[in-house]
Amino acid sequence: MSAKTKSRPYRKRKRARQERETRRRVTEAAVELHRTQGPAAAAITDIAKQAGVSRMTVYSHFPAETDLFMACSTHWAASNPFPDPTAWAEIDDPHRRLGTALDELYRWYDDKQDMMGKVFRDLRTVDALAEVMDELWSPYVQQIVDTLAQGWPEEHTDKAELTAALKLALDFDTWRLLTGSGLANGAAASLVTRMVTAGVAK
Repeated sequence: MSAKTKSRPYRKRKRARQERETRRRVTEAAVELHRTQGPAAAAITDIAKQAGVSRMTVYSHFPAETDLFMACSTHWAASNPFPDPTAWAEIDDPHRRLGTALDELYRWYDDKQDMMGKVFRDLRTVDALAEVMDELWSPYVQQIVDTLAQGWPEEHTDKAELTAALKLALDFDTWRLLTGSGLANGAAASLVTRMVTAGVAK
């Protein structure tokens, strides 16, 4: 085997590493701009400049807007994991389970509001972002709803109203409205827990 033939696998591996590194830089640049400016304002030109690459390089790695949003979302979520609903499922009492879940989720919203606030704001106007959020965030919220809806006394609970109340309780804008009114995270979680409990009883 010639030296030239031997060098081909090395060159391929080196190029693959470079491609992964470039993709990582573009993704991280986009994530930072999404966090500071919002997805709607993060132009491809700005992302390319932040990553130190050309616009065409960004498009070569992310041909569609949804590709970029998906990569950014999964990359950010890996470093900022969502609260785990499986831990709440271990709490038998549905009222305490709801209070615990809301307390943890509201604290997470508070900690991640610089990103989540801009994402929730912009998904109303950016279709590709809404598509990605529908694929990643909506199933997560549904998992929480399913977890929190267990164990309520059936004879005293309207299931449709419970589901609706839980979705309202979990909504980012609900947290923002309550804390914007002066409530701390724990107080907001306690209030919403009491409201849900009282509101769904037959």
